[in-house]
Amino acid sequence: MTKIQKVAELAGVSTATVSRALAGKKSVSPATRVRVETAAKELGYVVSAAASSLASGRTRNVGVVMPFLNSWFYTTVMKGAQRALAEAGYDLTLYHLDTNPGNDIPHAANPRRRQLFEDFLQRKRVDALLAISLELETGELQQIRRLNKPVVGLGGPLPGIQTLSVDDRAIAQLATDHLLALGHTQIAHIGGNPDFELDFHLPSNRRDGYEDSLTAAGIALEPLMVRSADFTIPGGYDATLQLLGDPRVHPTAIFAASDEMAIGAILAARDLGKTVPGDLSVIGIDGHTLGEFFGLTTIDQHPEAQGRLAVESLLREIGSGAEAPDPDNTHLPHDLVVRKSTAAPPTRHHESA
Repeated sequence: MTKIQKVAELAGVSTATVSRALAGKKSVSPATRVRVETAAKELGYVVSAAASSLASGRTRNVGVVMPFLNSWFYTTVMKGAQRALAEAGYDLTLYHLDTNPGNDIPHAANPRRRQLFEDFLQRKRVDALLAISLELETGELQQIRRLNKPVVGLGGPLPGIQTLSVDDRAIAQLATDHLLALGHTQIAHIGGNPDFELDFHLPSNRRDGYEDSLTAAGIALEPLMVRSADFTIPGGYDATLQLLGDPRVHPTAIFAASDEMAIGAILAARDLGKTVPGDLSVIGIDGHTLGEFFGLTTIDQHPEAQGRLAVESLLREIGSGAEAPDPDNTHLPHDLVVRKSTAAPPTRHHESA
């Protein structure tokens, strides 16, 4: 007697029902599925992935494409996606495009991108695809559609594909408005340099939101109050040293385009003998795990939840057996988290004394 027959006998069902139950078919009642899973566990029976794939036409594997592996934010998004997939019984195959900021090679000429869309994805080893912070070109979108597999994008709108994204411009406005509400008018911005213009123009959108808020408040834009760096602690540190060392400007607050840059700004201010927030307020964006340690006020984008929500959207499409009938872009939530790195500007402290 084969193991699947033993499972069927112990659970009191047919072998066909065992197969359907362990494949997650909706035609099996919850009570029967529990009996089958209990029996399989007791007998140590594990479904052969190859056999299951042949029988169902599915691999129970999802491909995830992302451009960065050395970024806290994107790896945290990945963690949320992986946990959600594991809970649903899916494996994950990672495709790393290894895009380098400052690389002038067009997407269409990038050999790694061509290999991904013309070779790897055509092997059909995945049931669906999740694209994290990847702005797909027209030809790439067409190649994906020819796969007839569900696709969800995370990070920005993509034509004809279900996507989830944060409104980077609105997030930047919220961060700047927080500083304005505290009474700051000399607000500097540390954002991405031109060589770090990520997909979906994240640095530009955040700078636009910063400028929108200042303009709405009647504050003239000052080019010297904007400094560029990469989205890292060293990048934020160096940009802040240059900003605070420039005698032509005197910021009382800094809005950094990422939490890591904001942490670098706090460290630079302290090295220059300034107190945070007594002399300088600092706010960032992300919801970094180090934010609480540094007392950093931030706009939390809930990156782990982003990965989970993207997978949930993808699993719904897999379950329906087709792509979303009317793909659209869903804005993800974000929250202002106020900690001790922001306060009223120094003049207000003096006035209240």
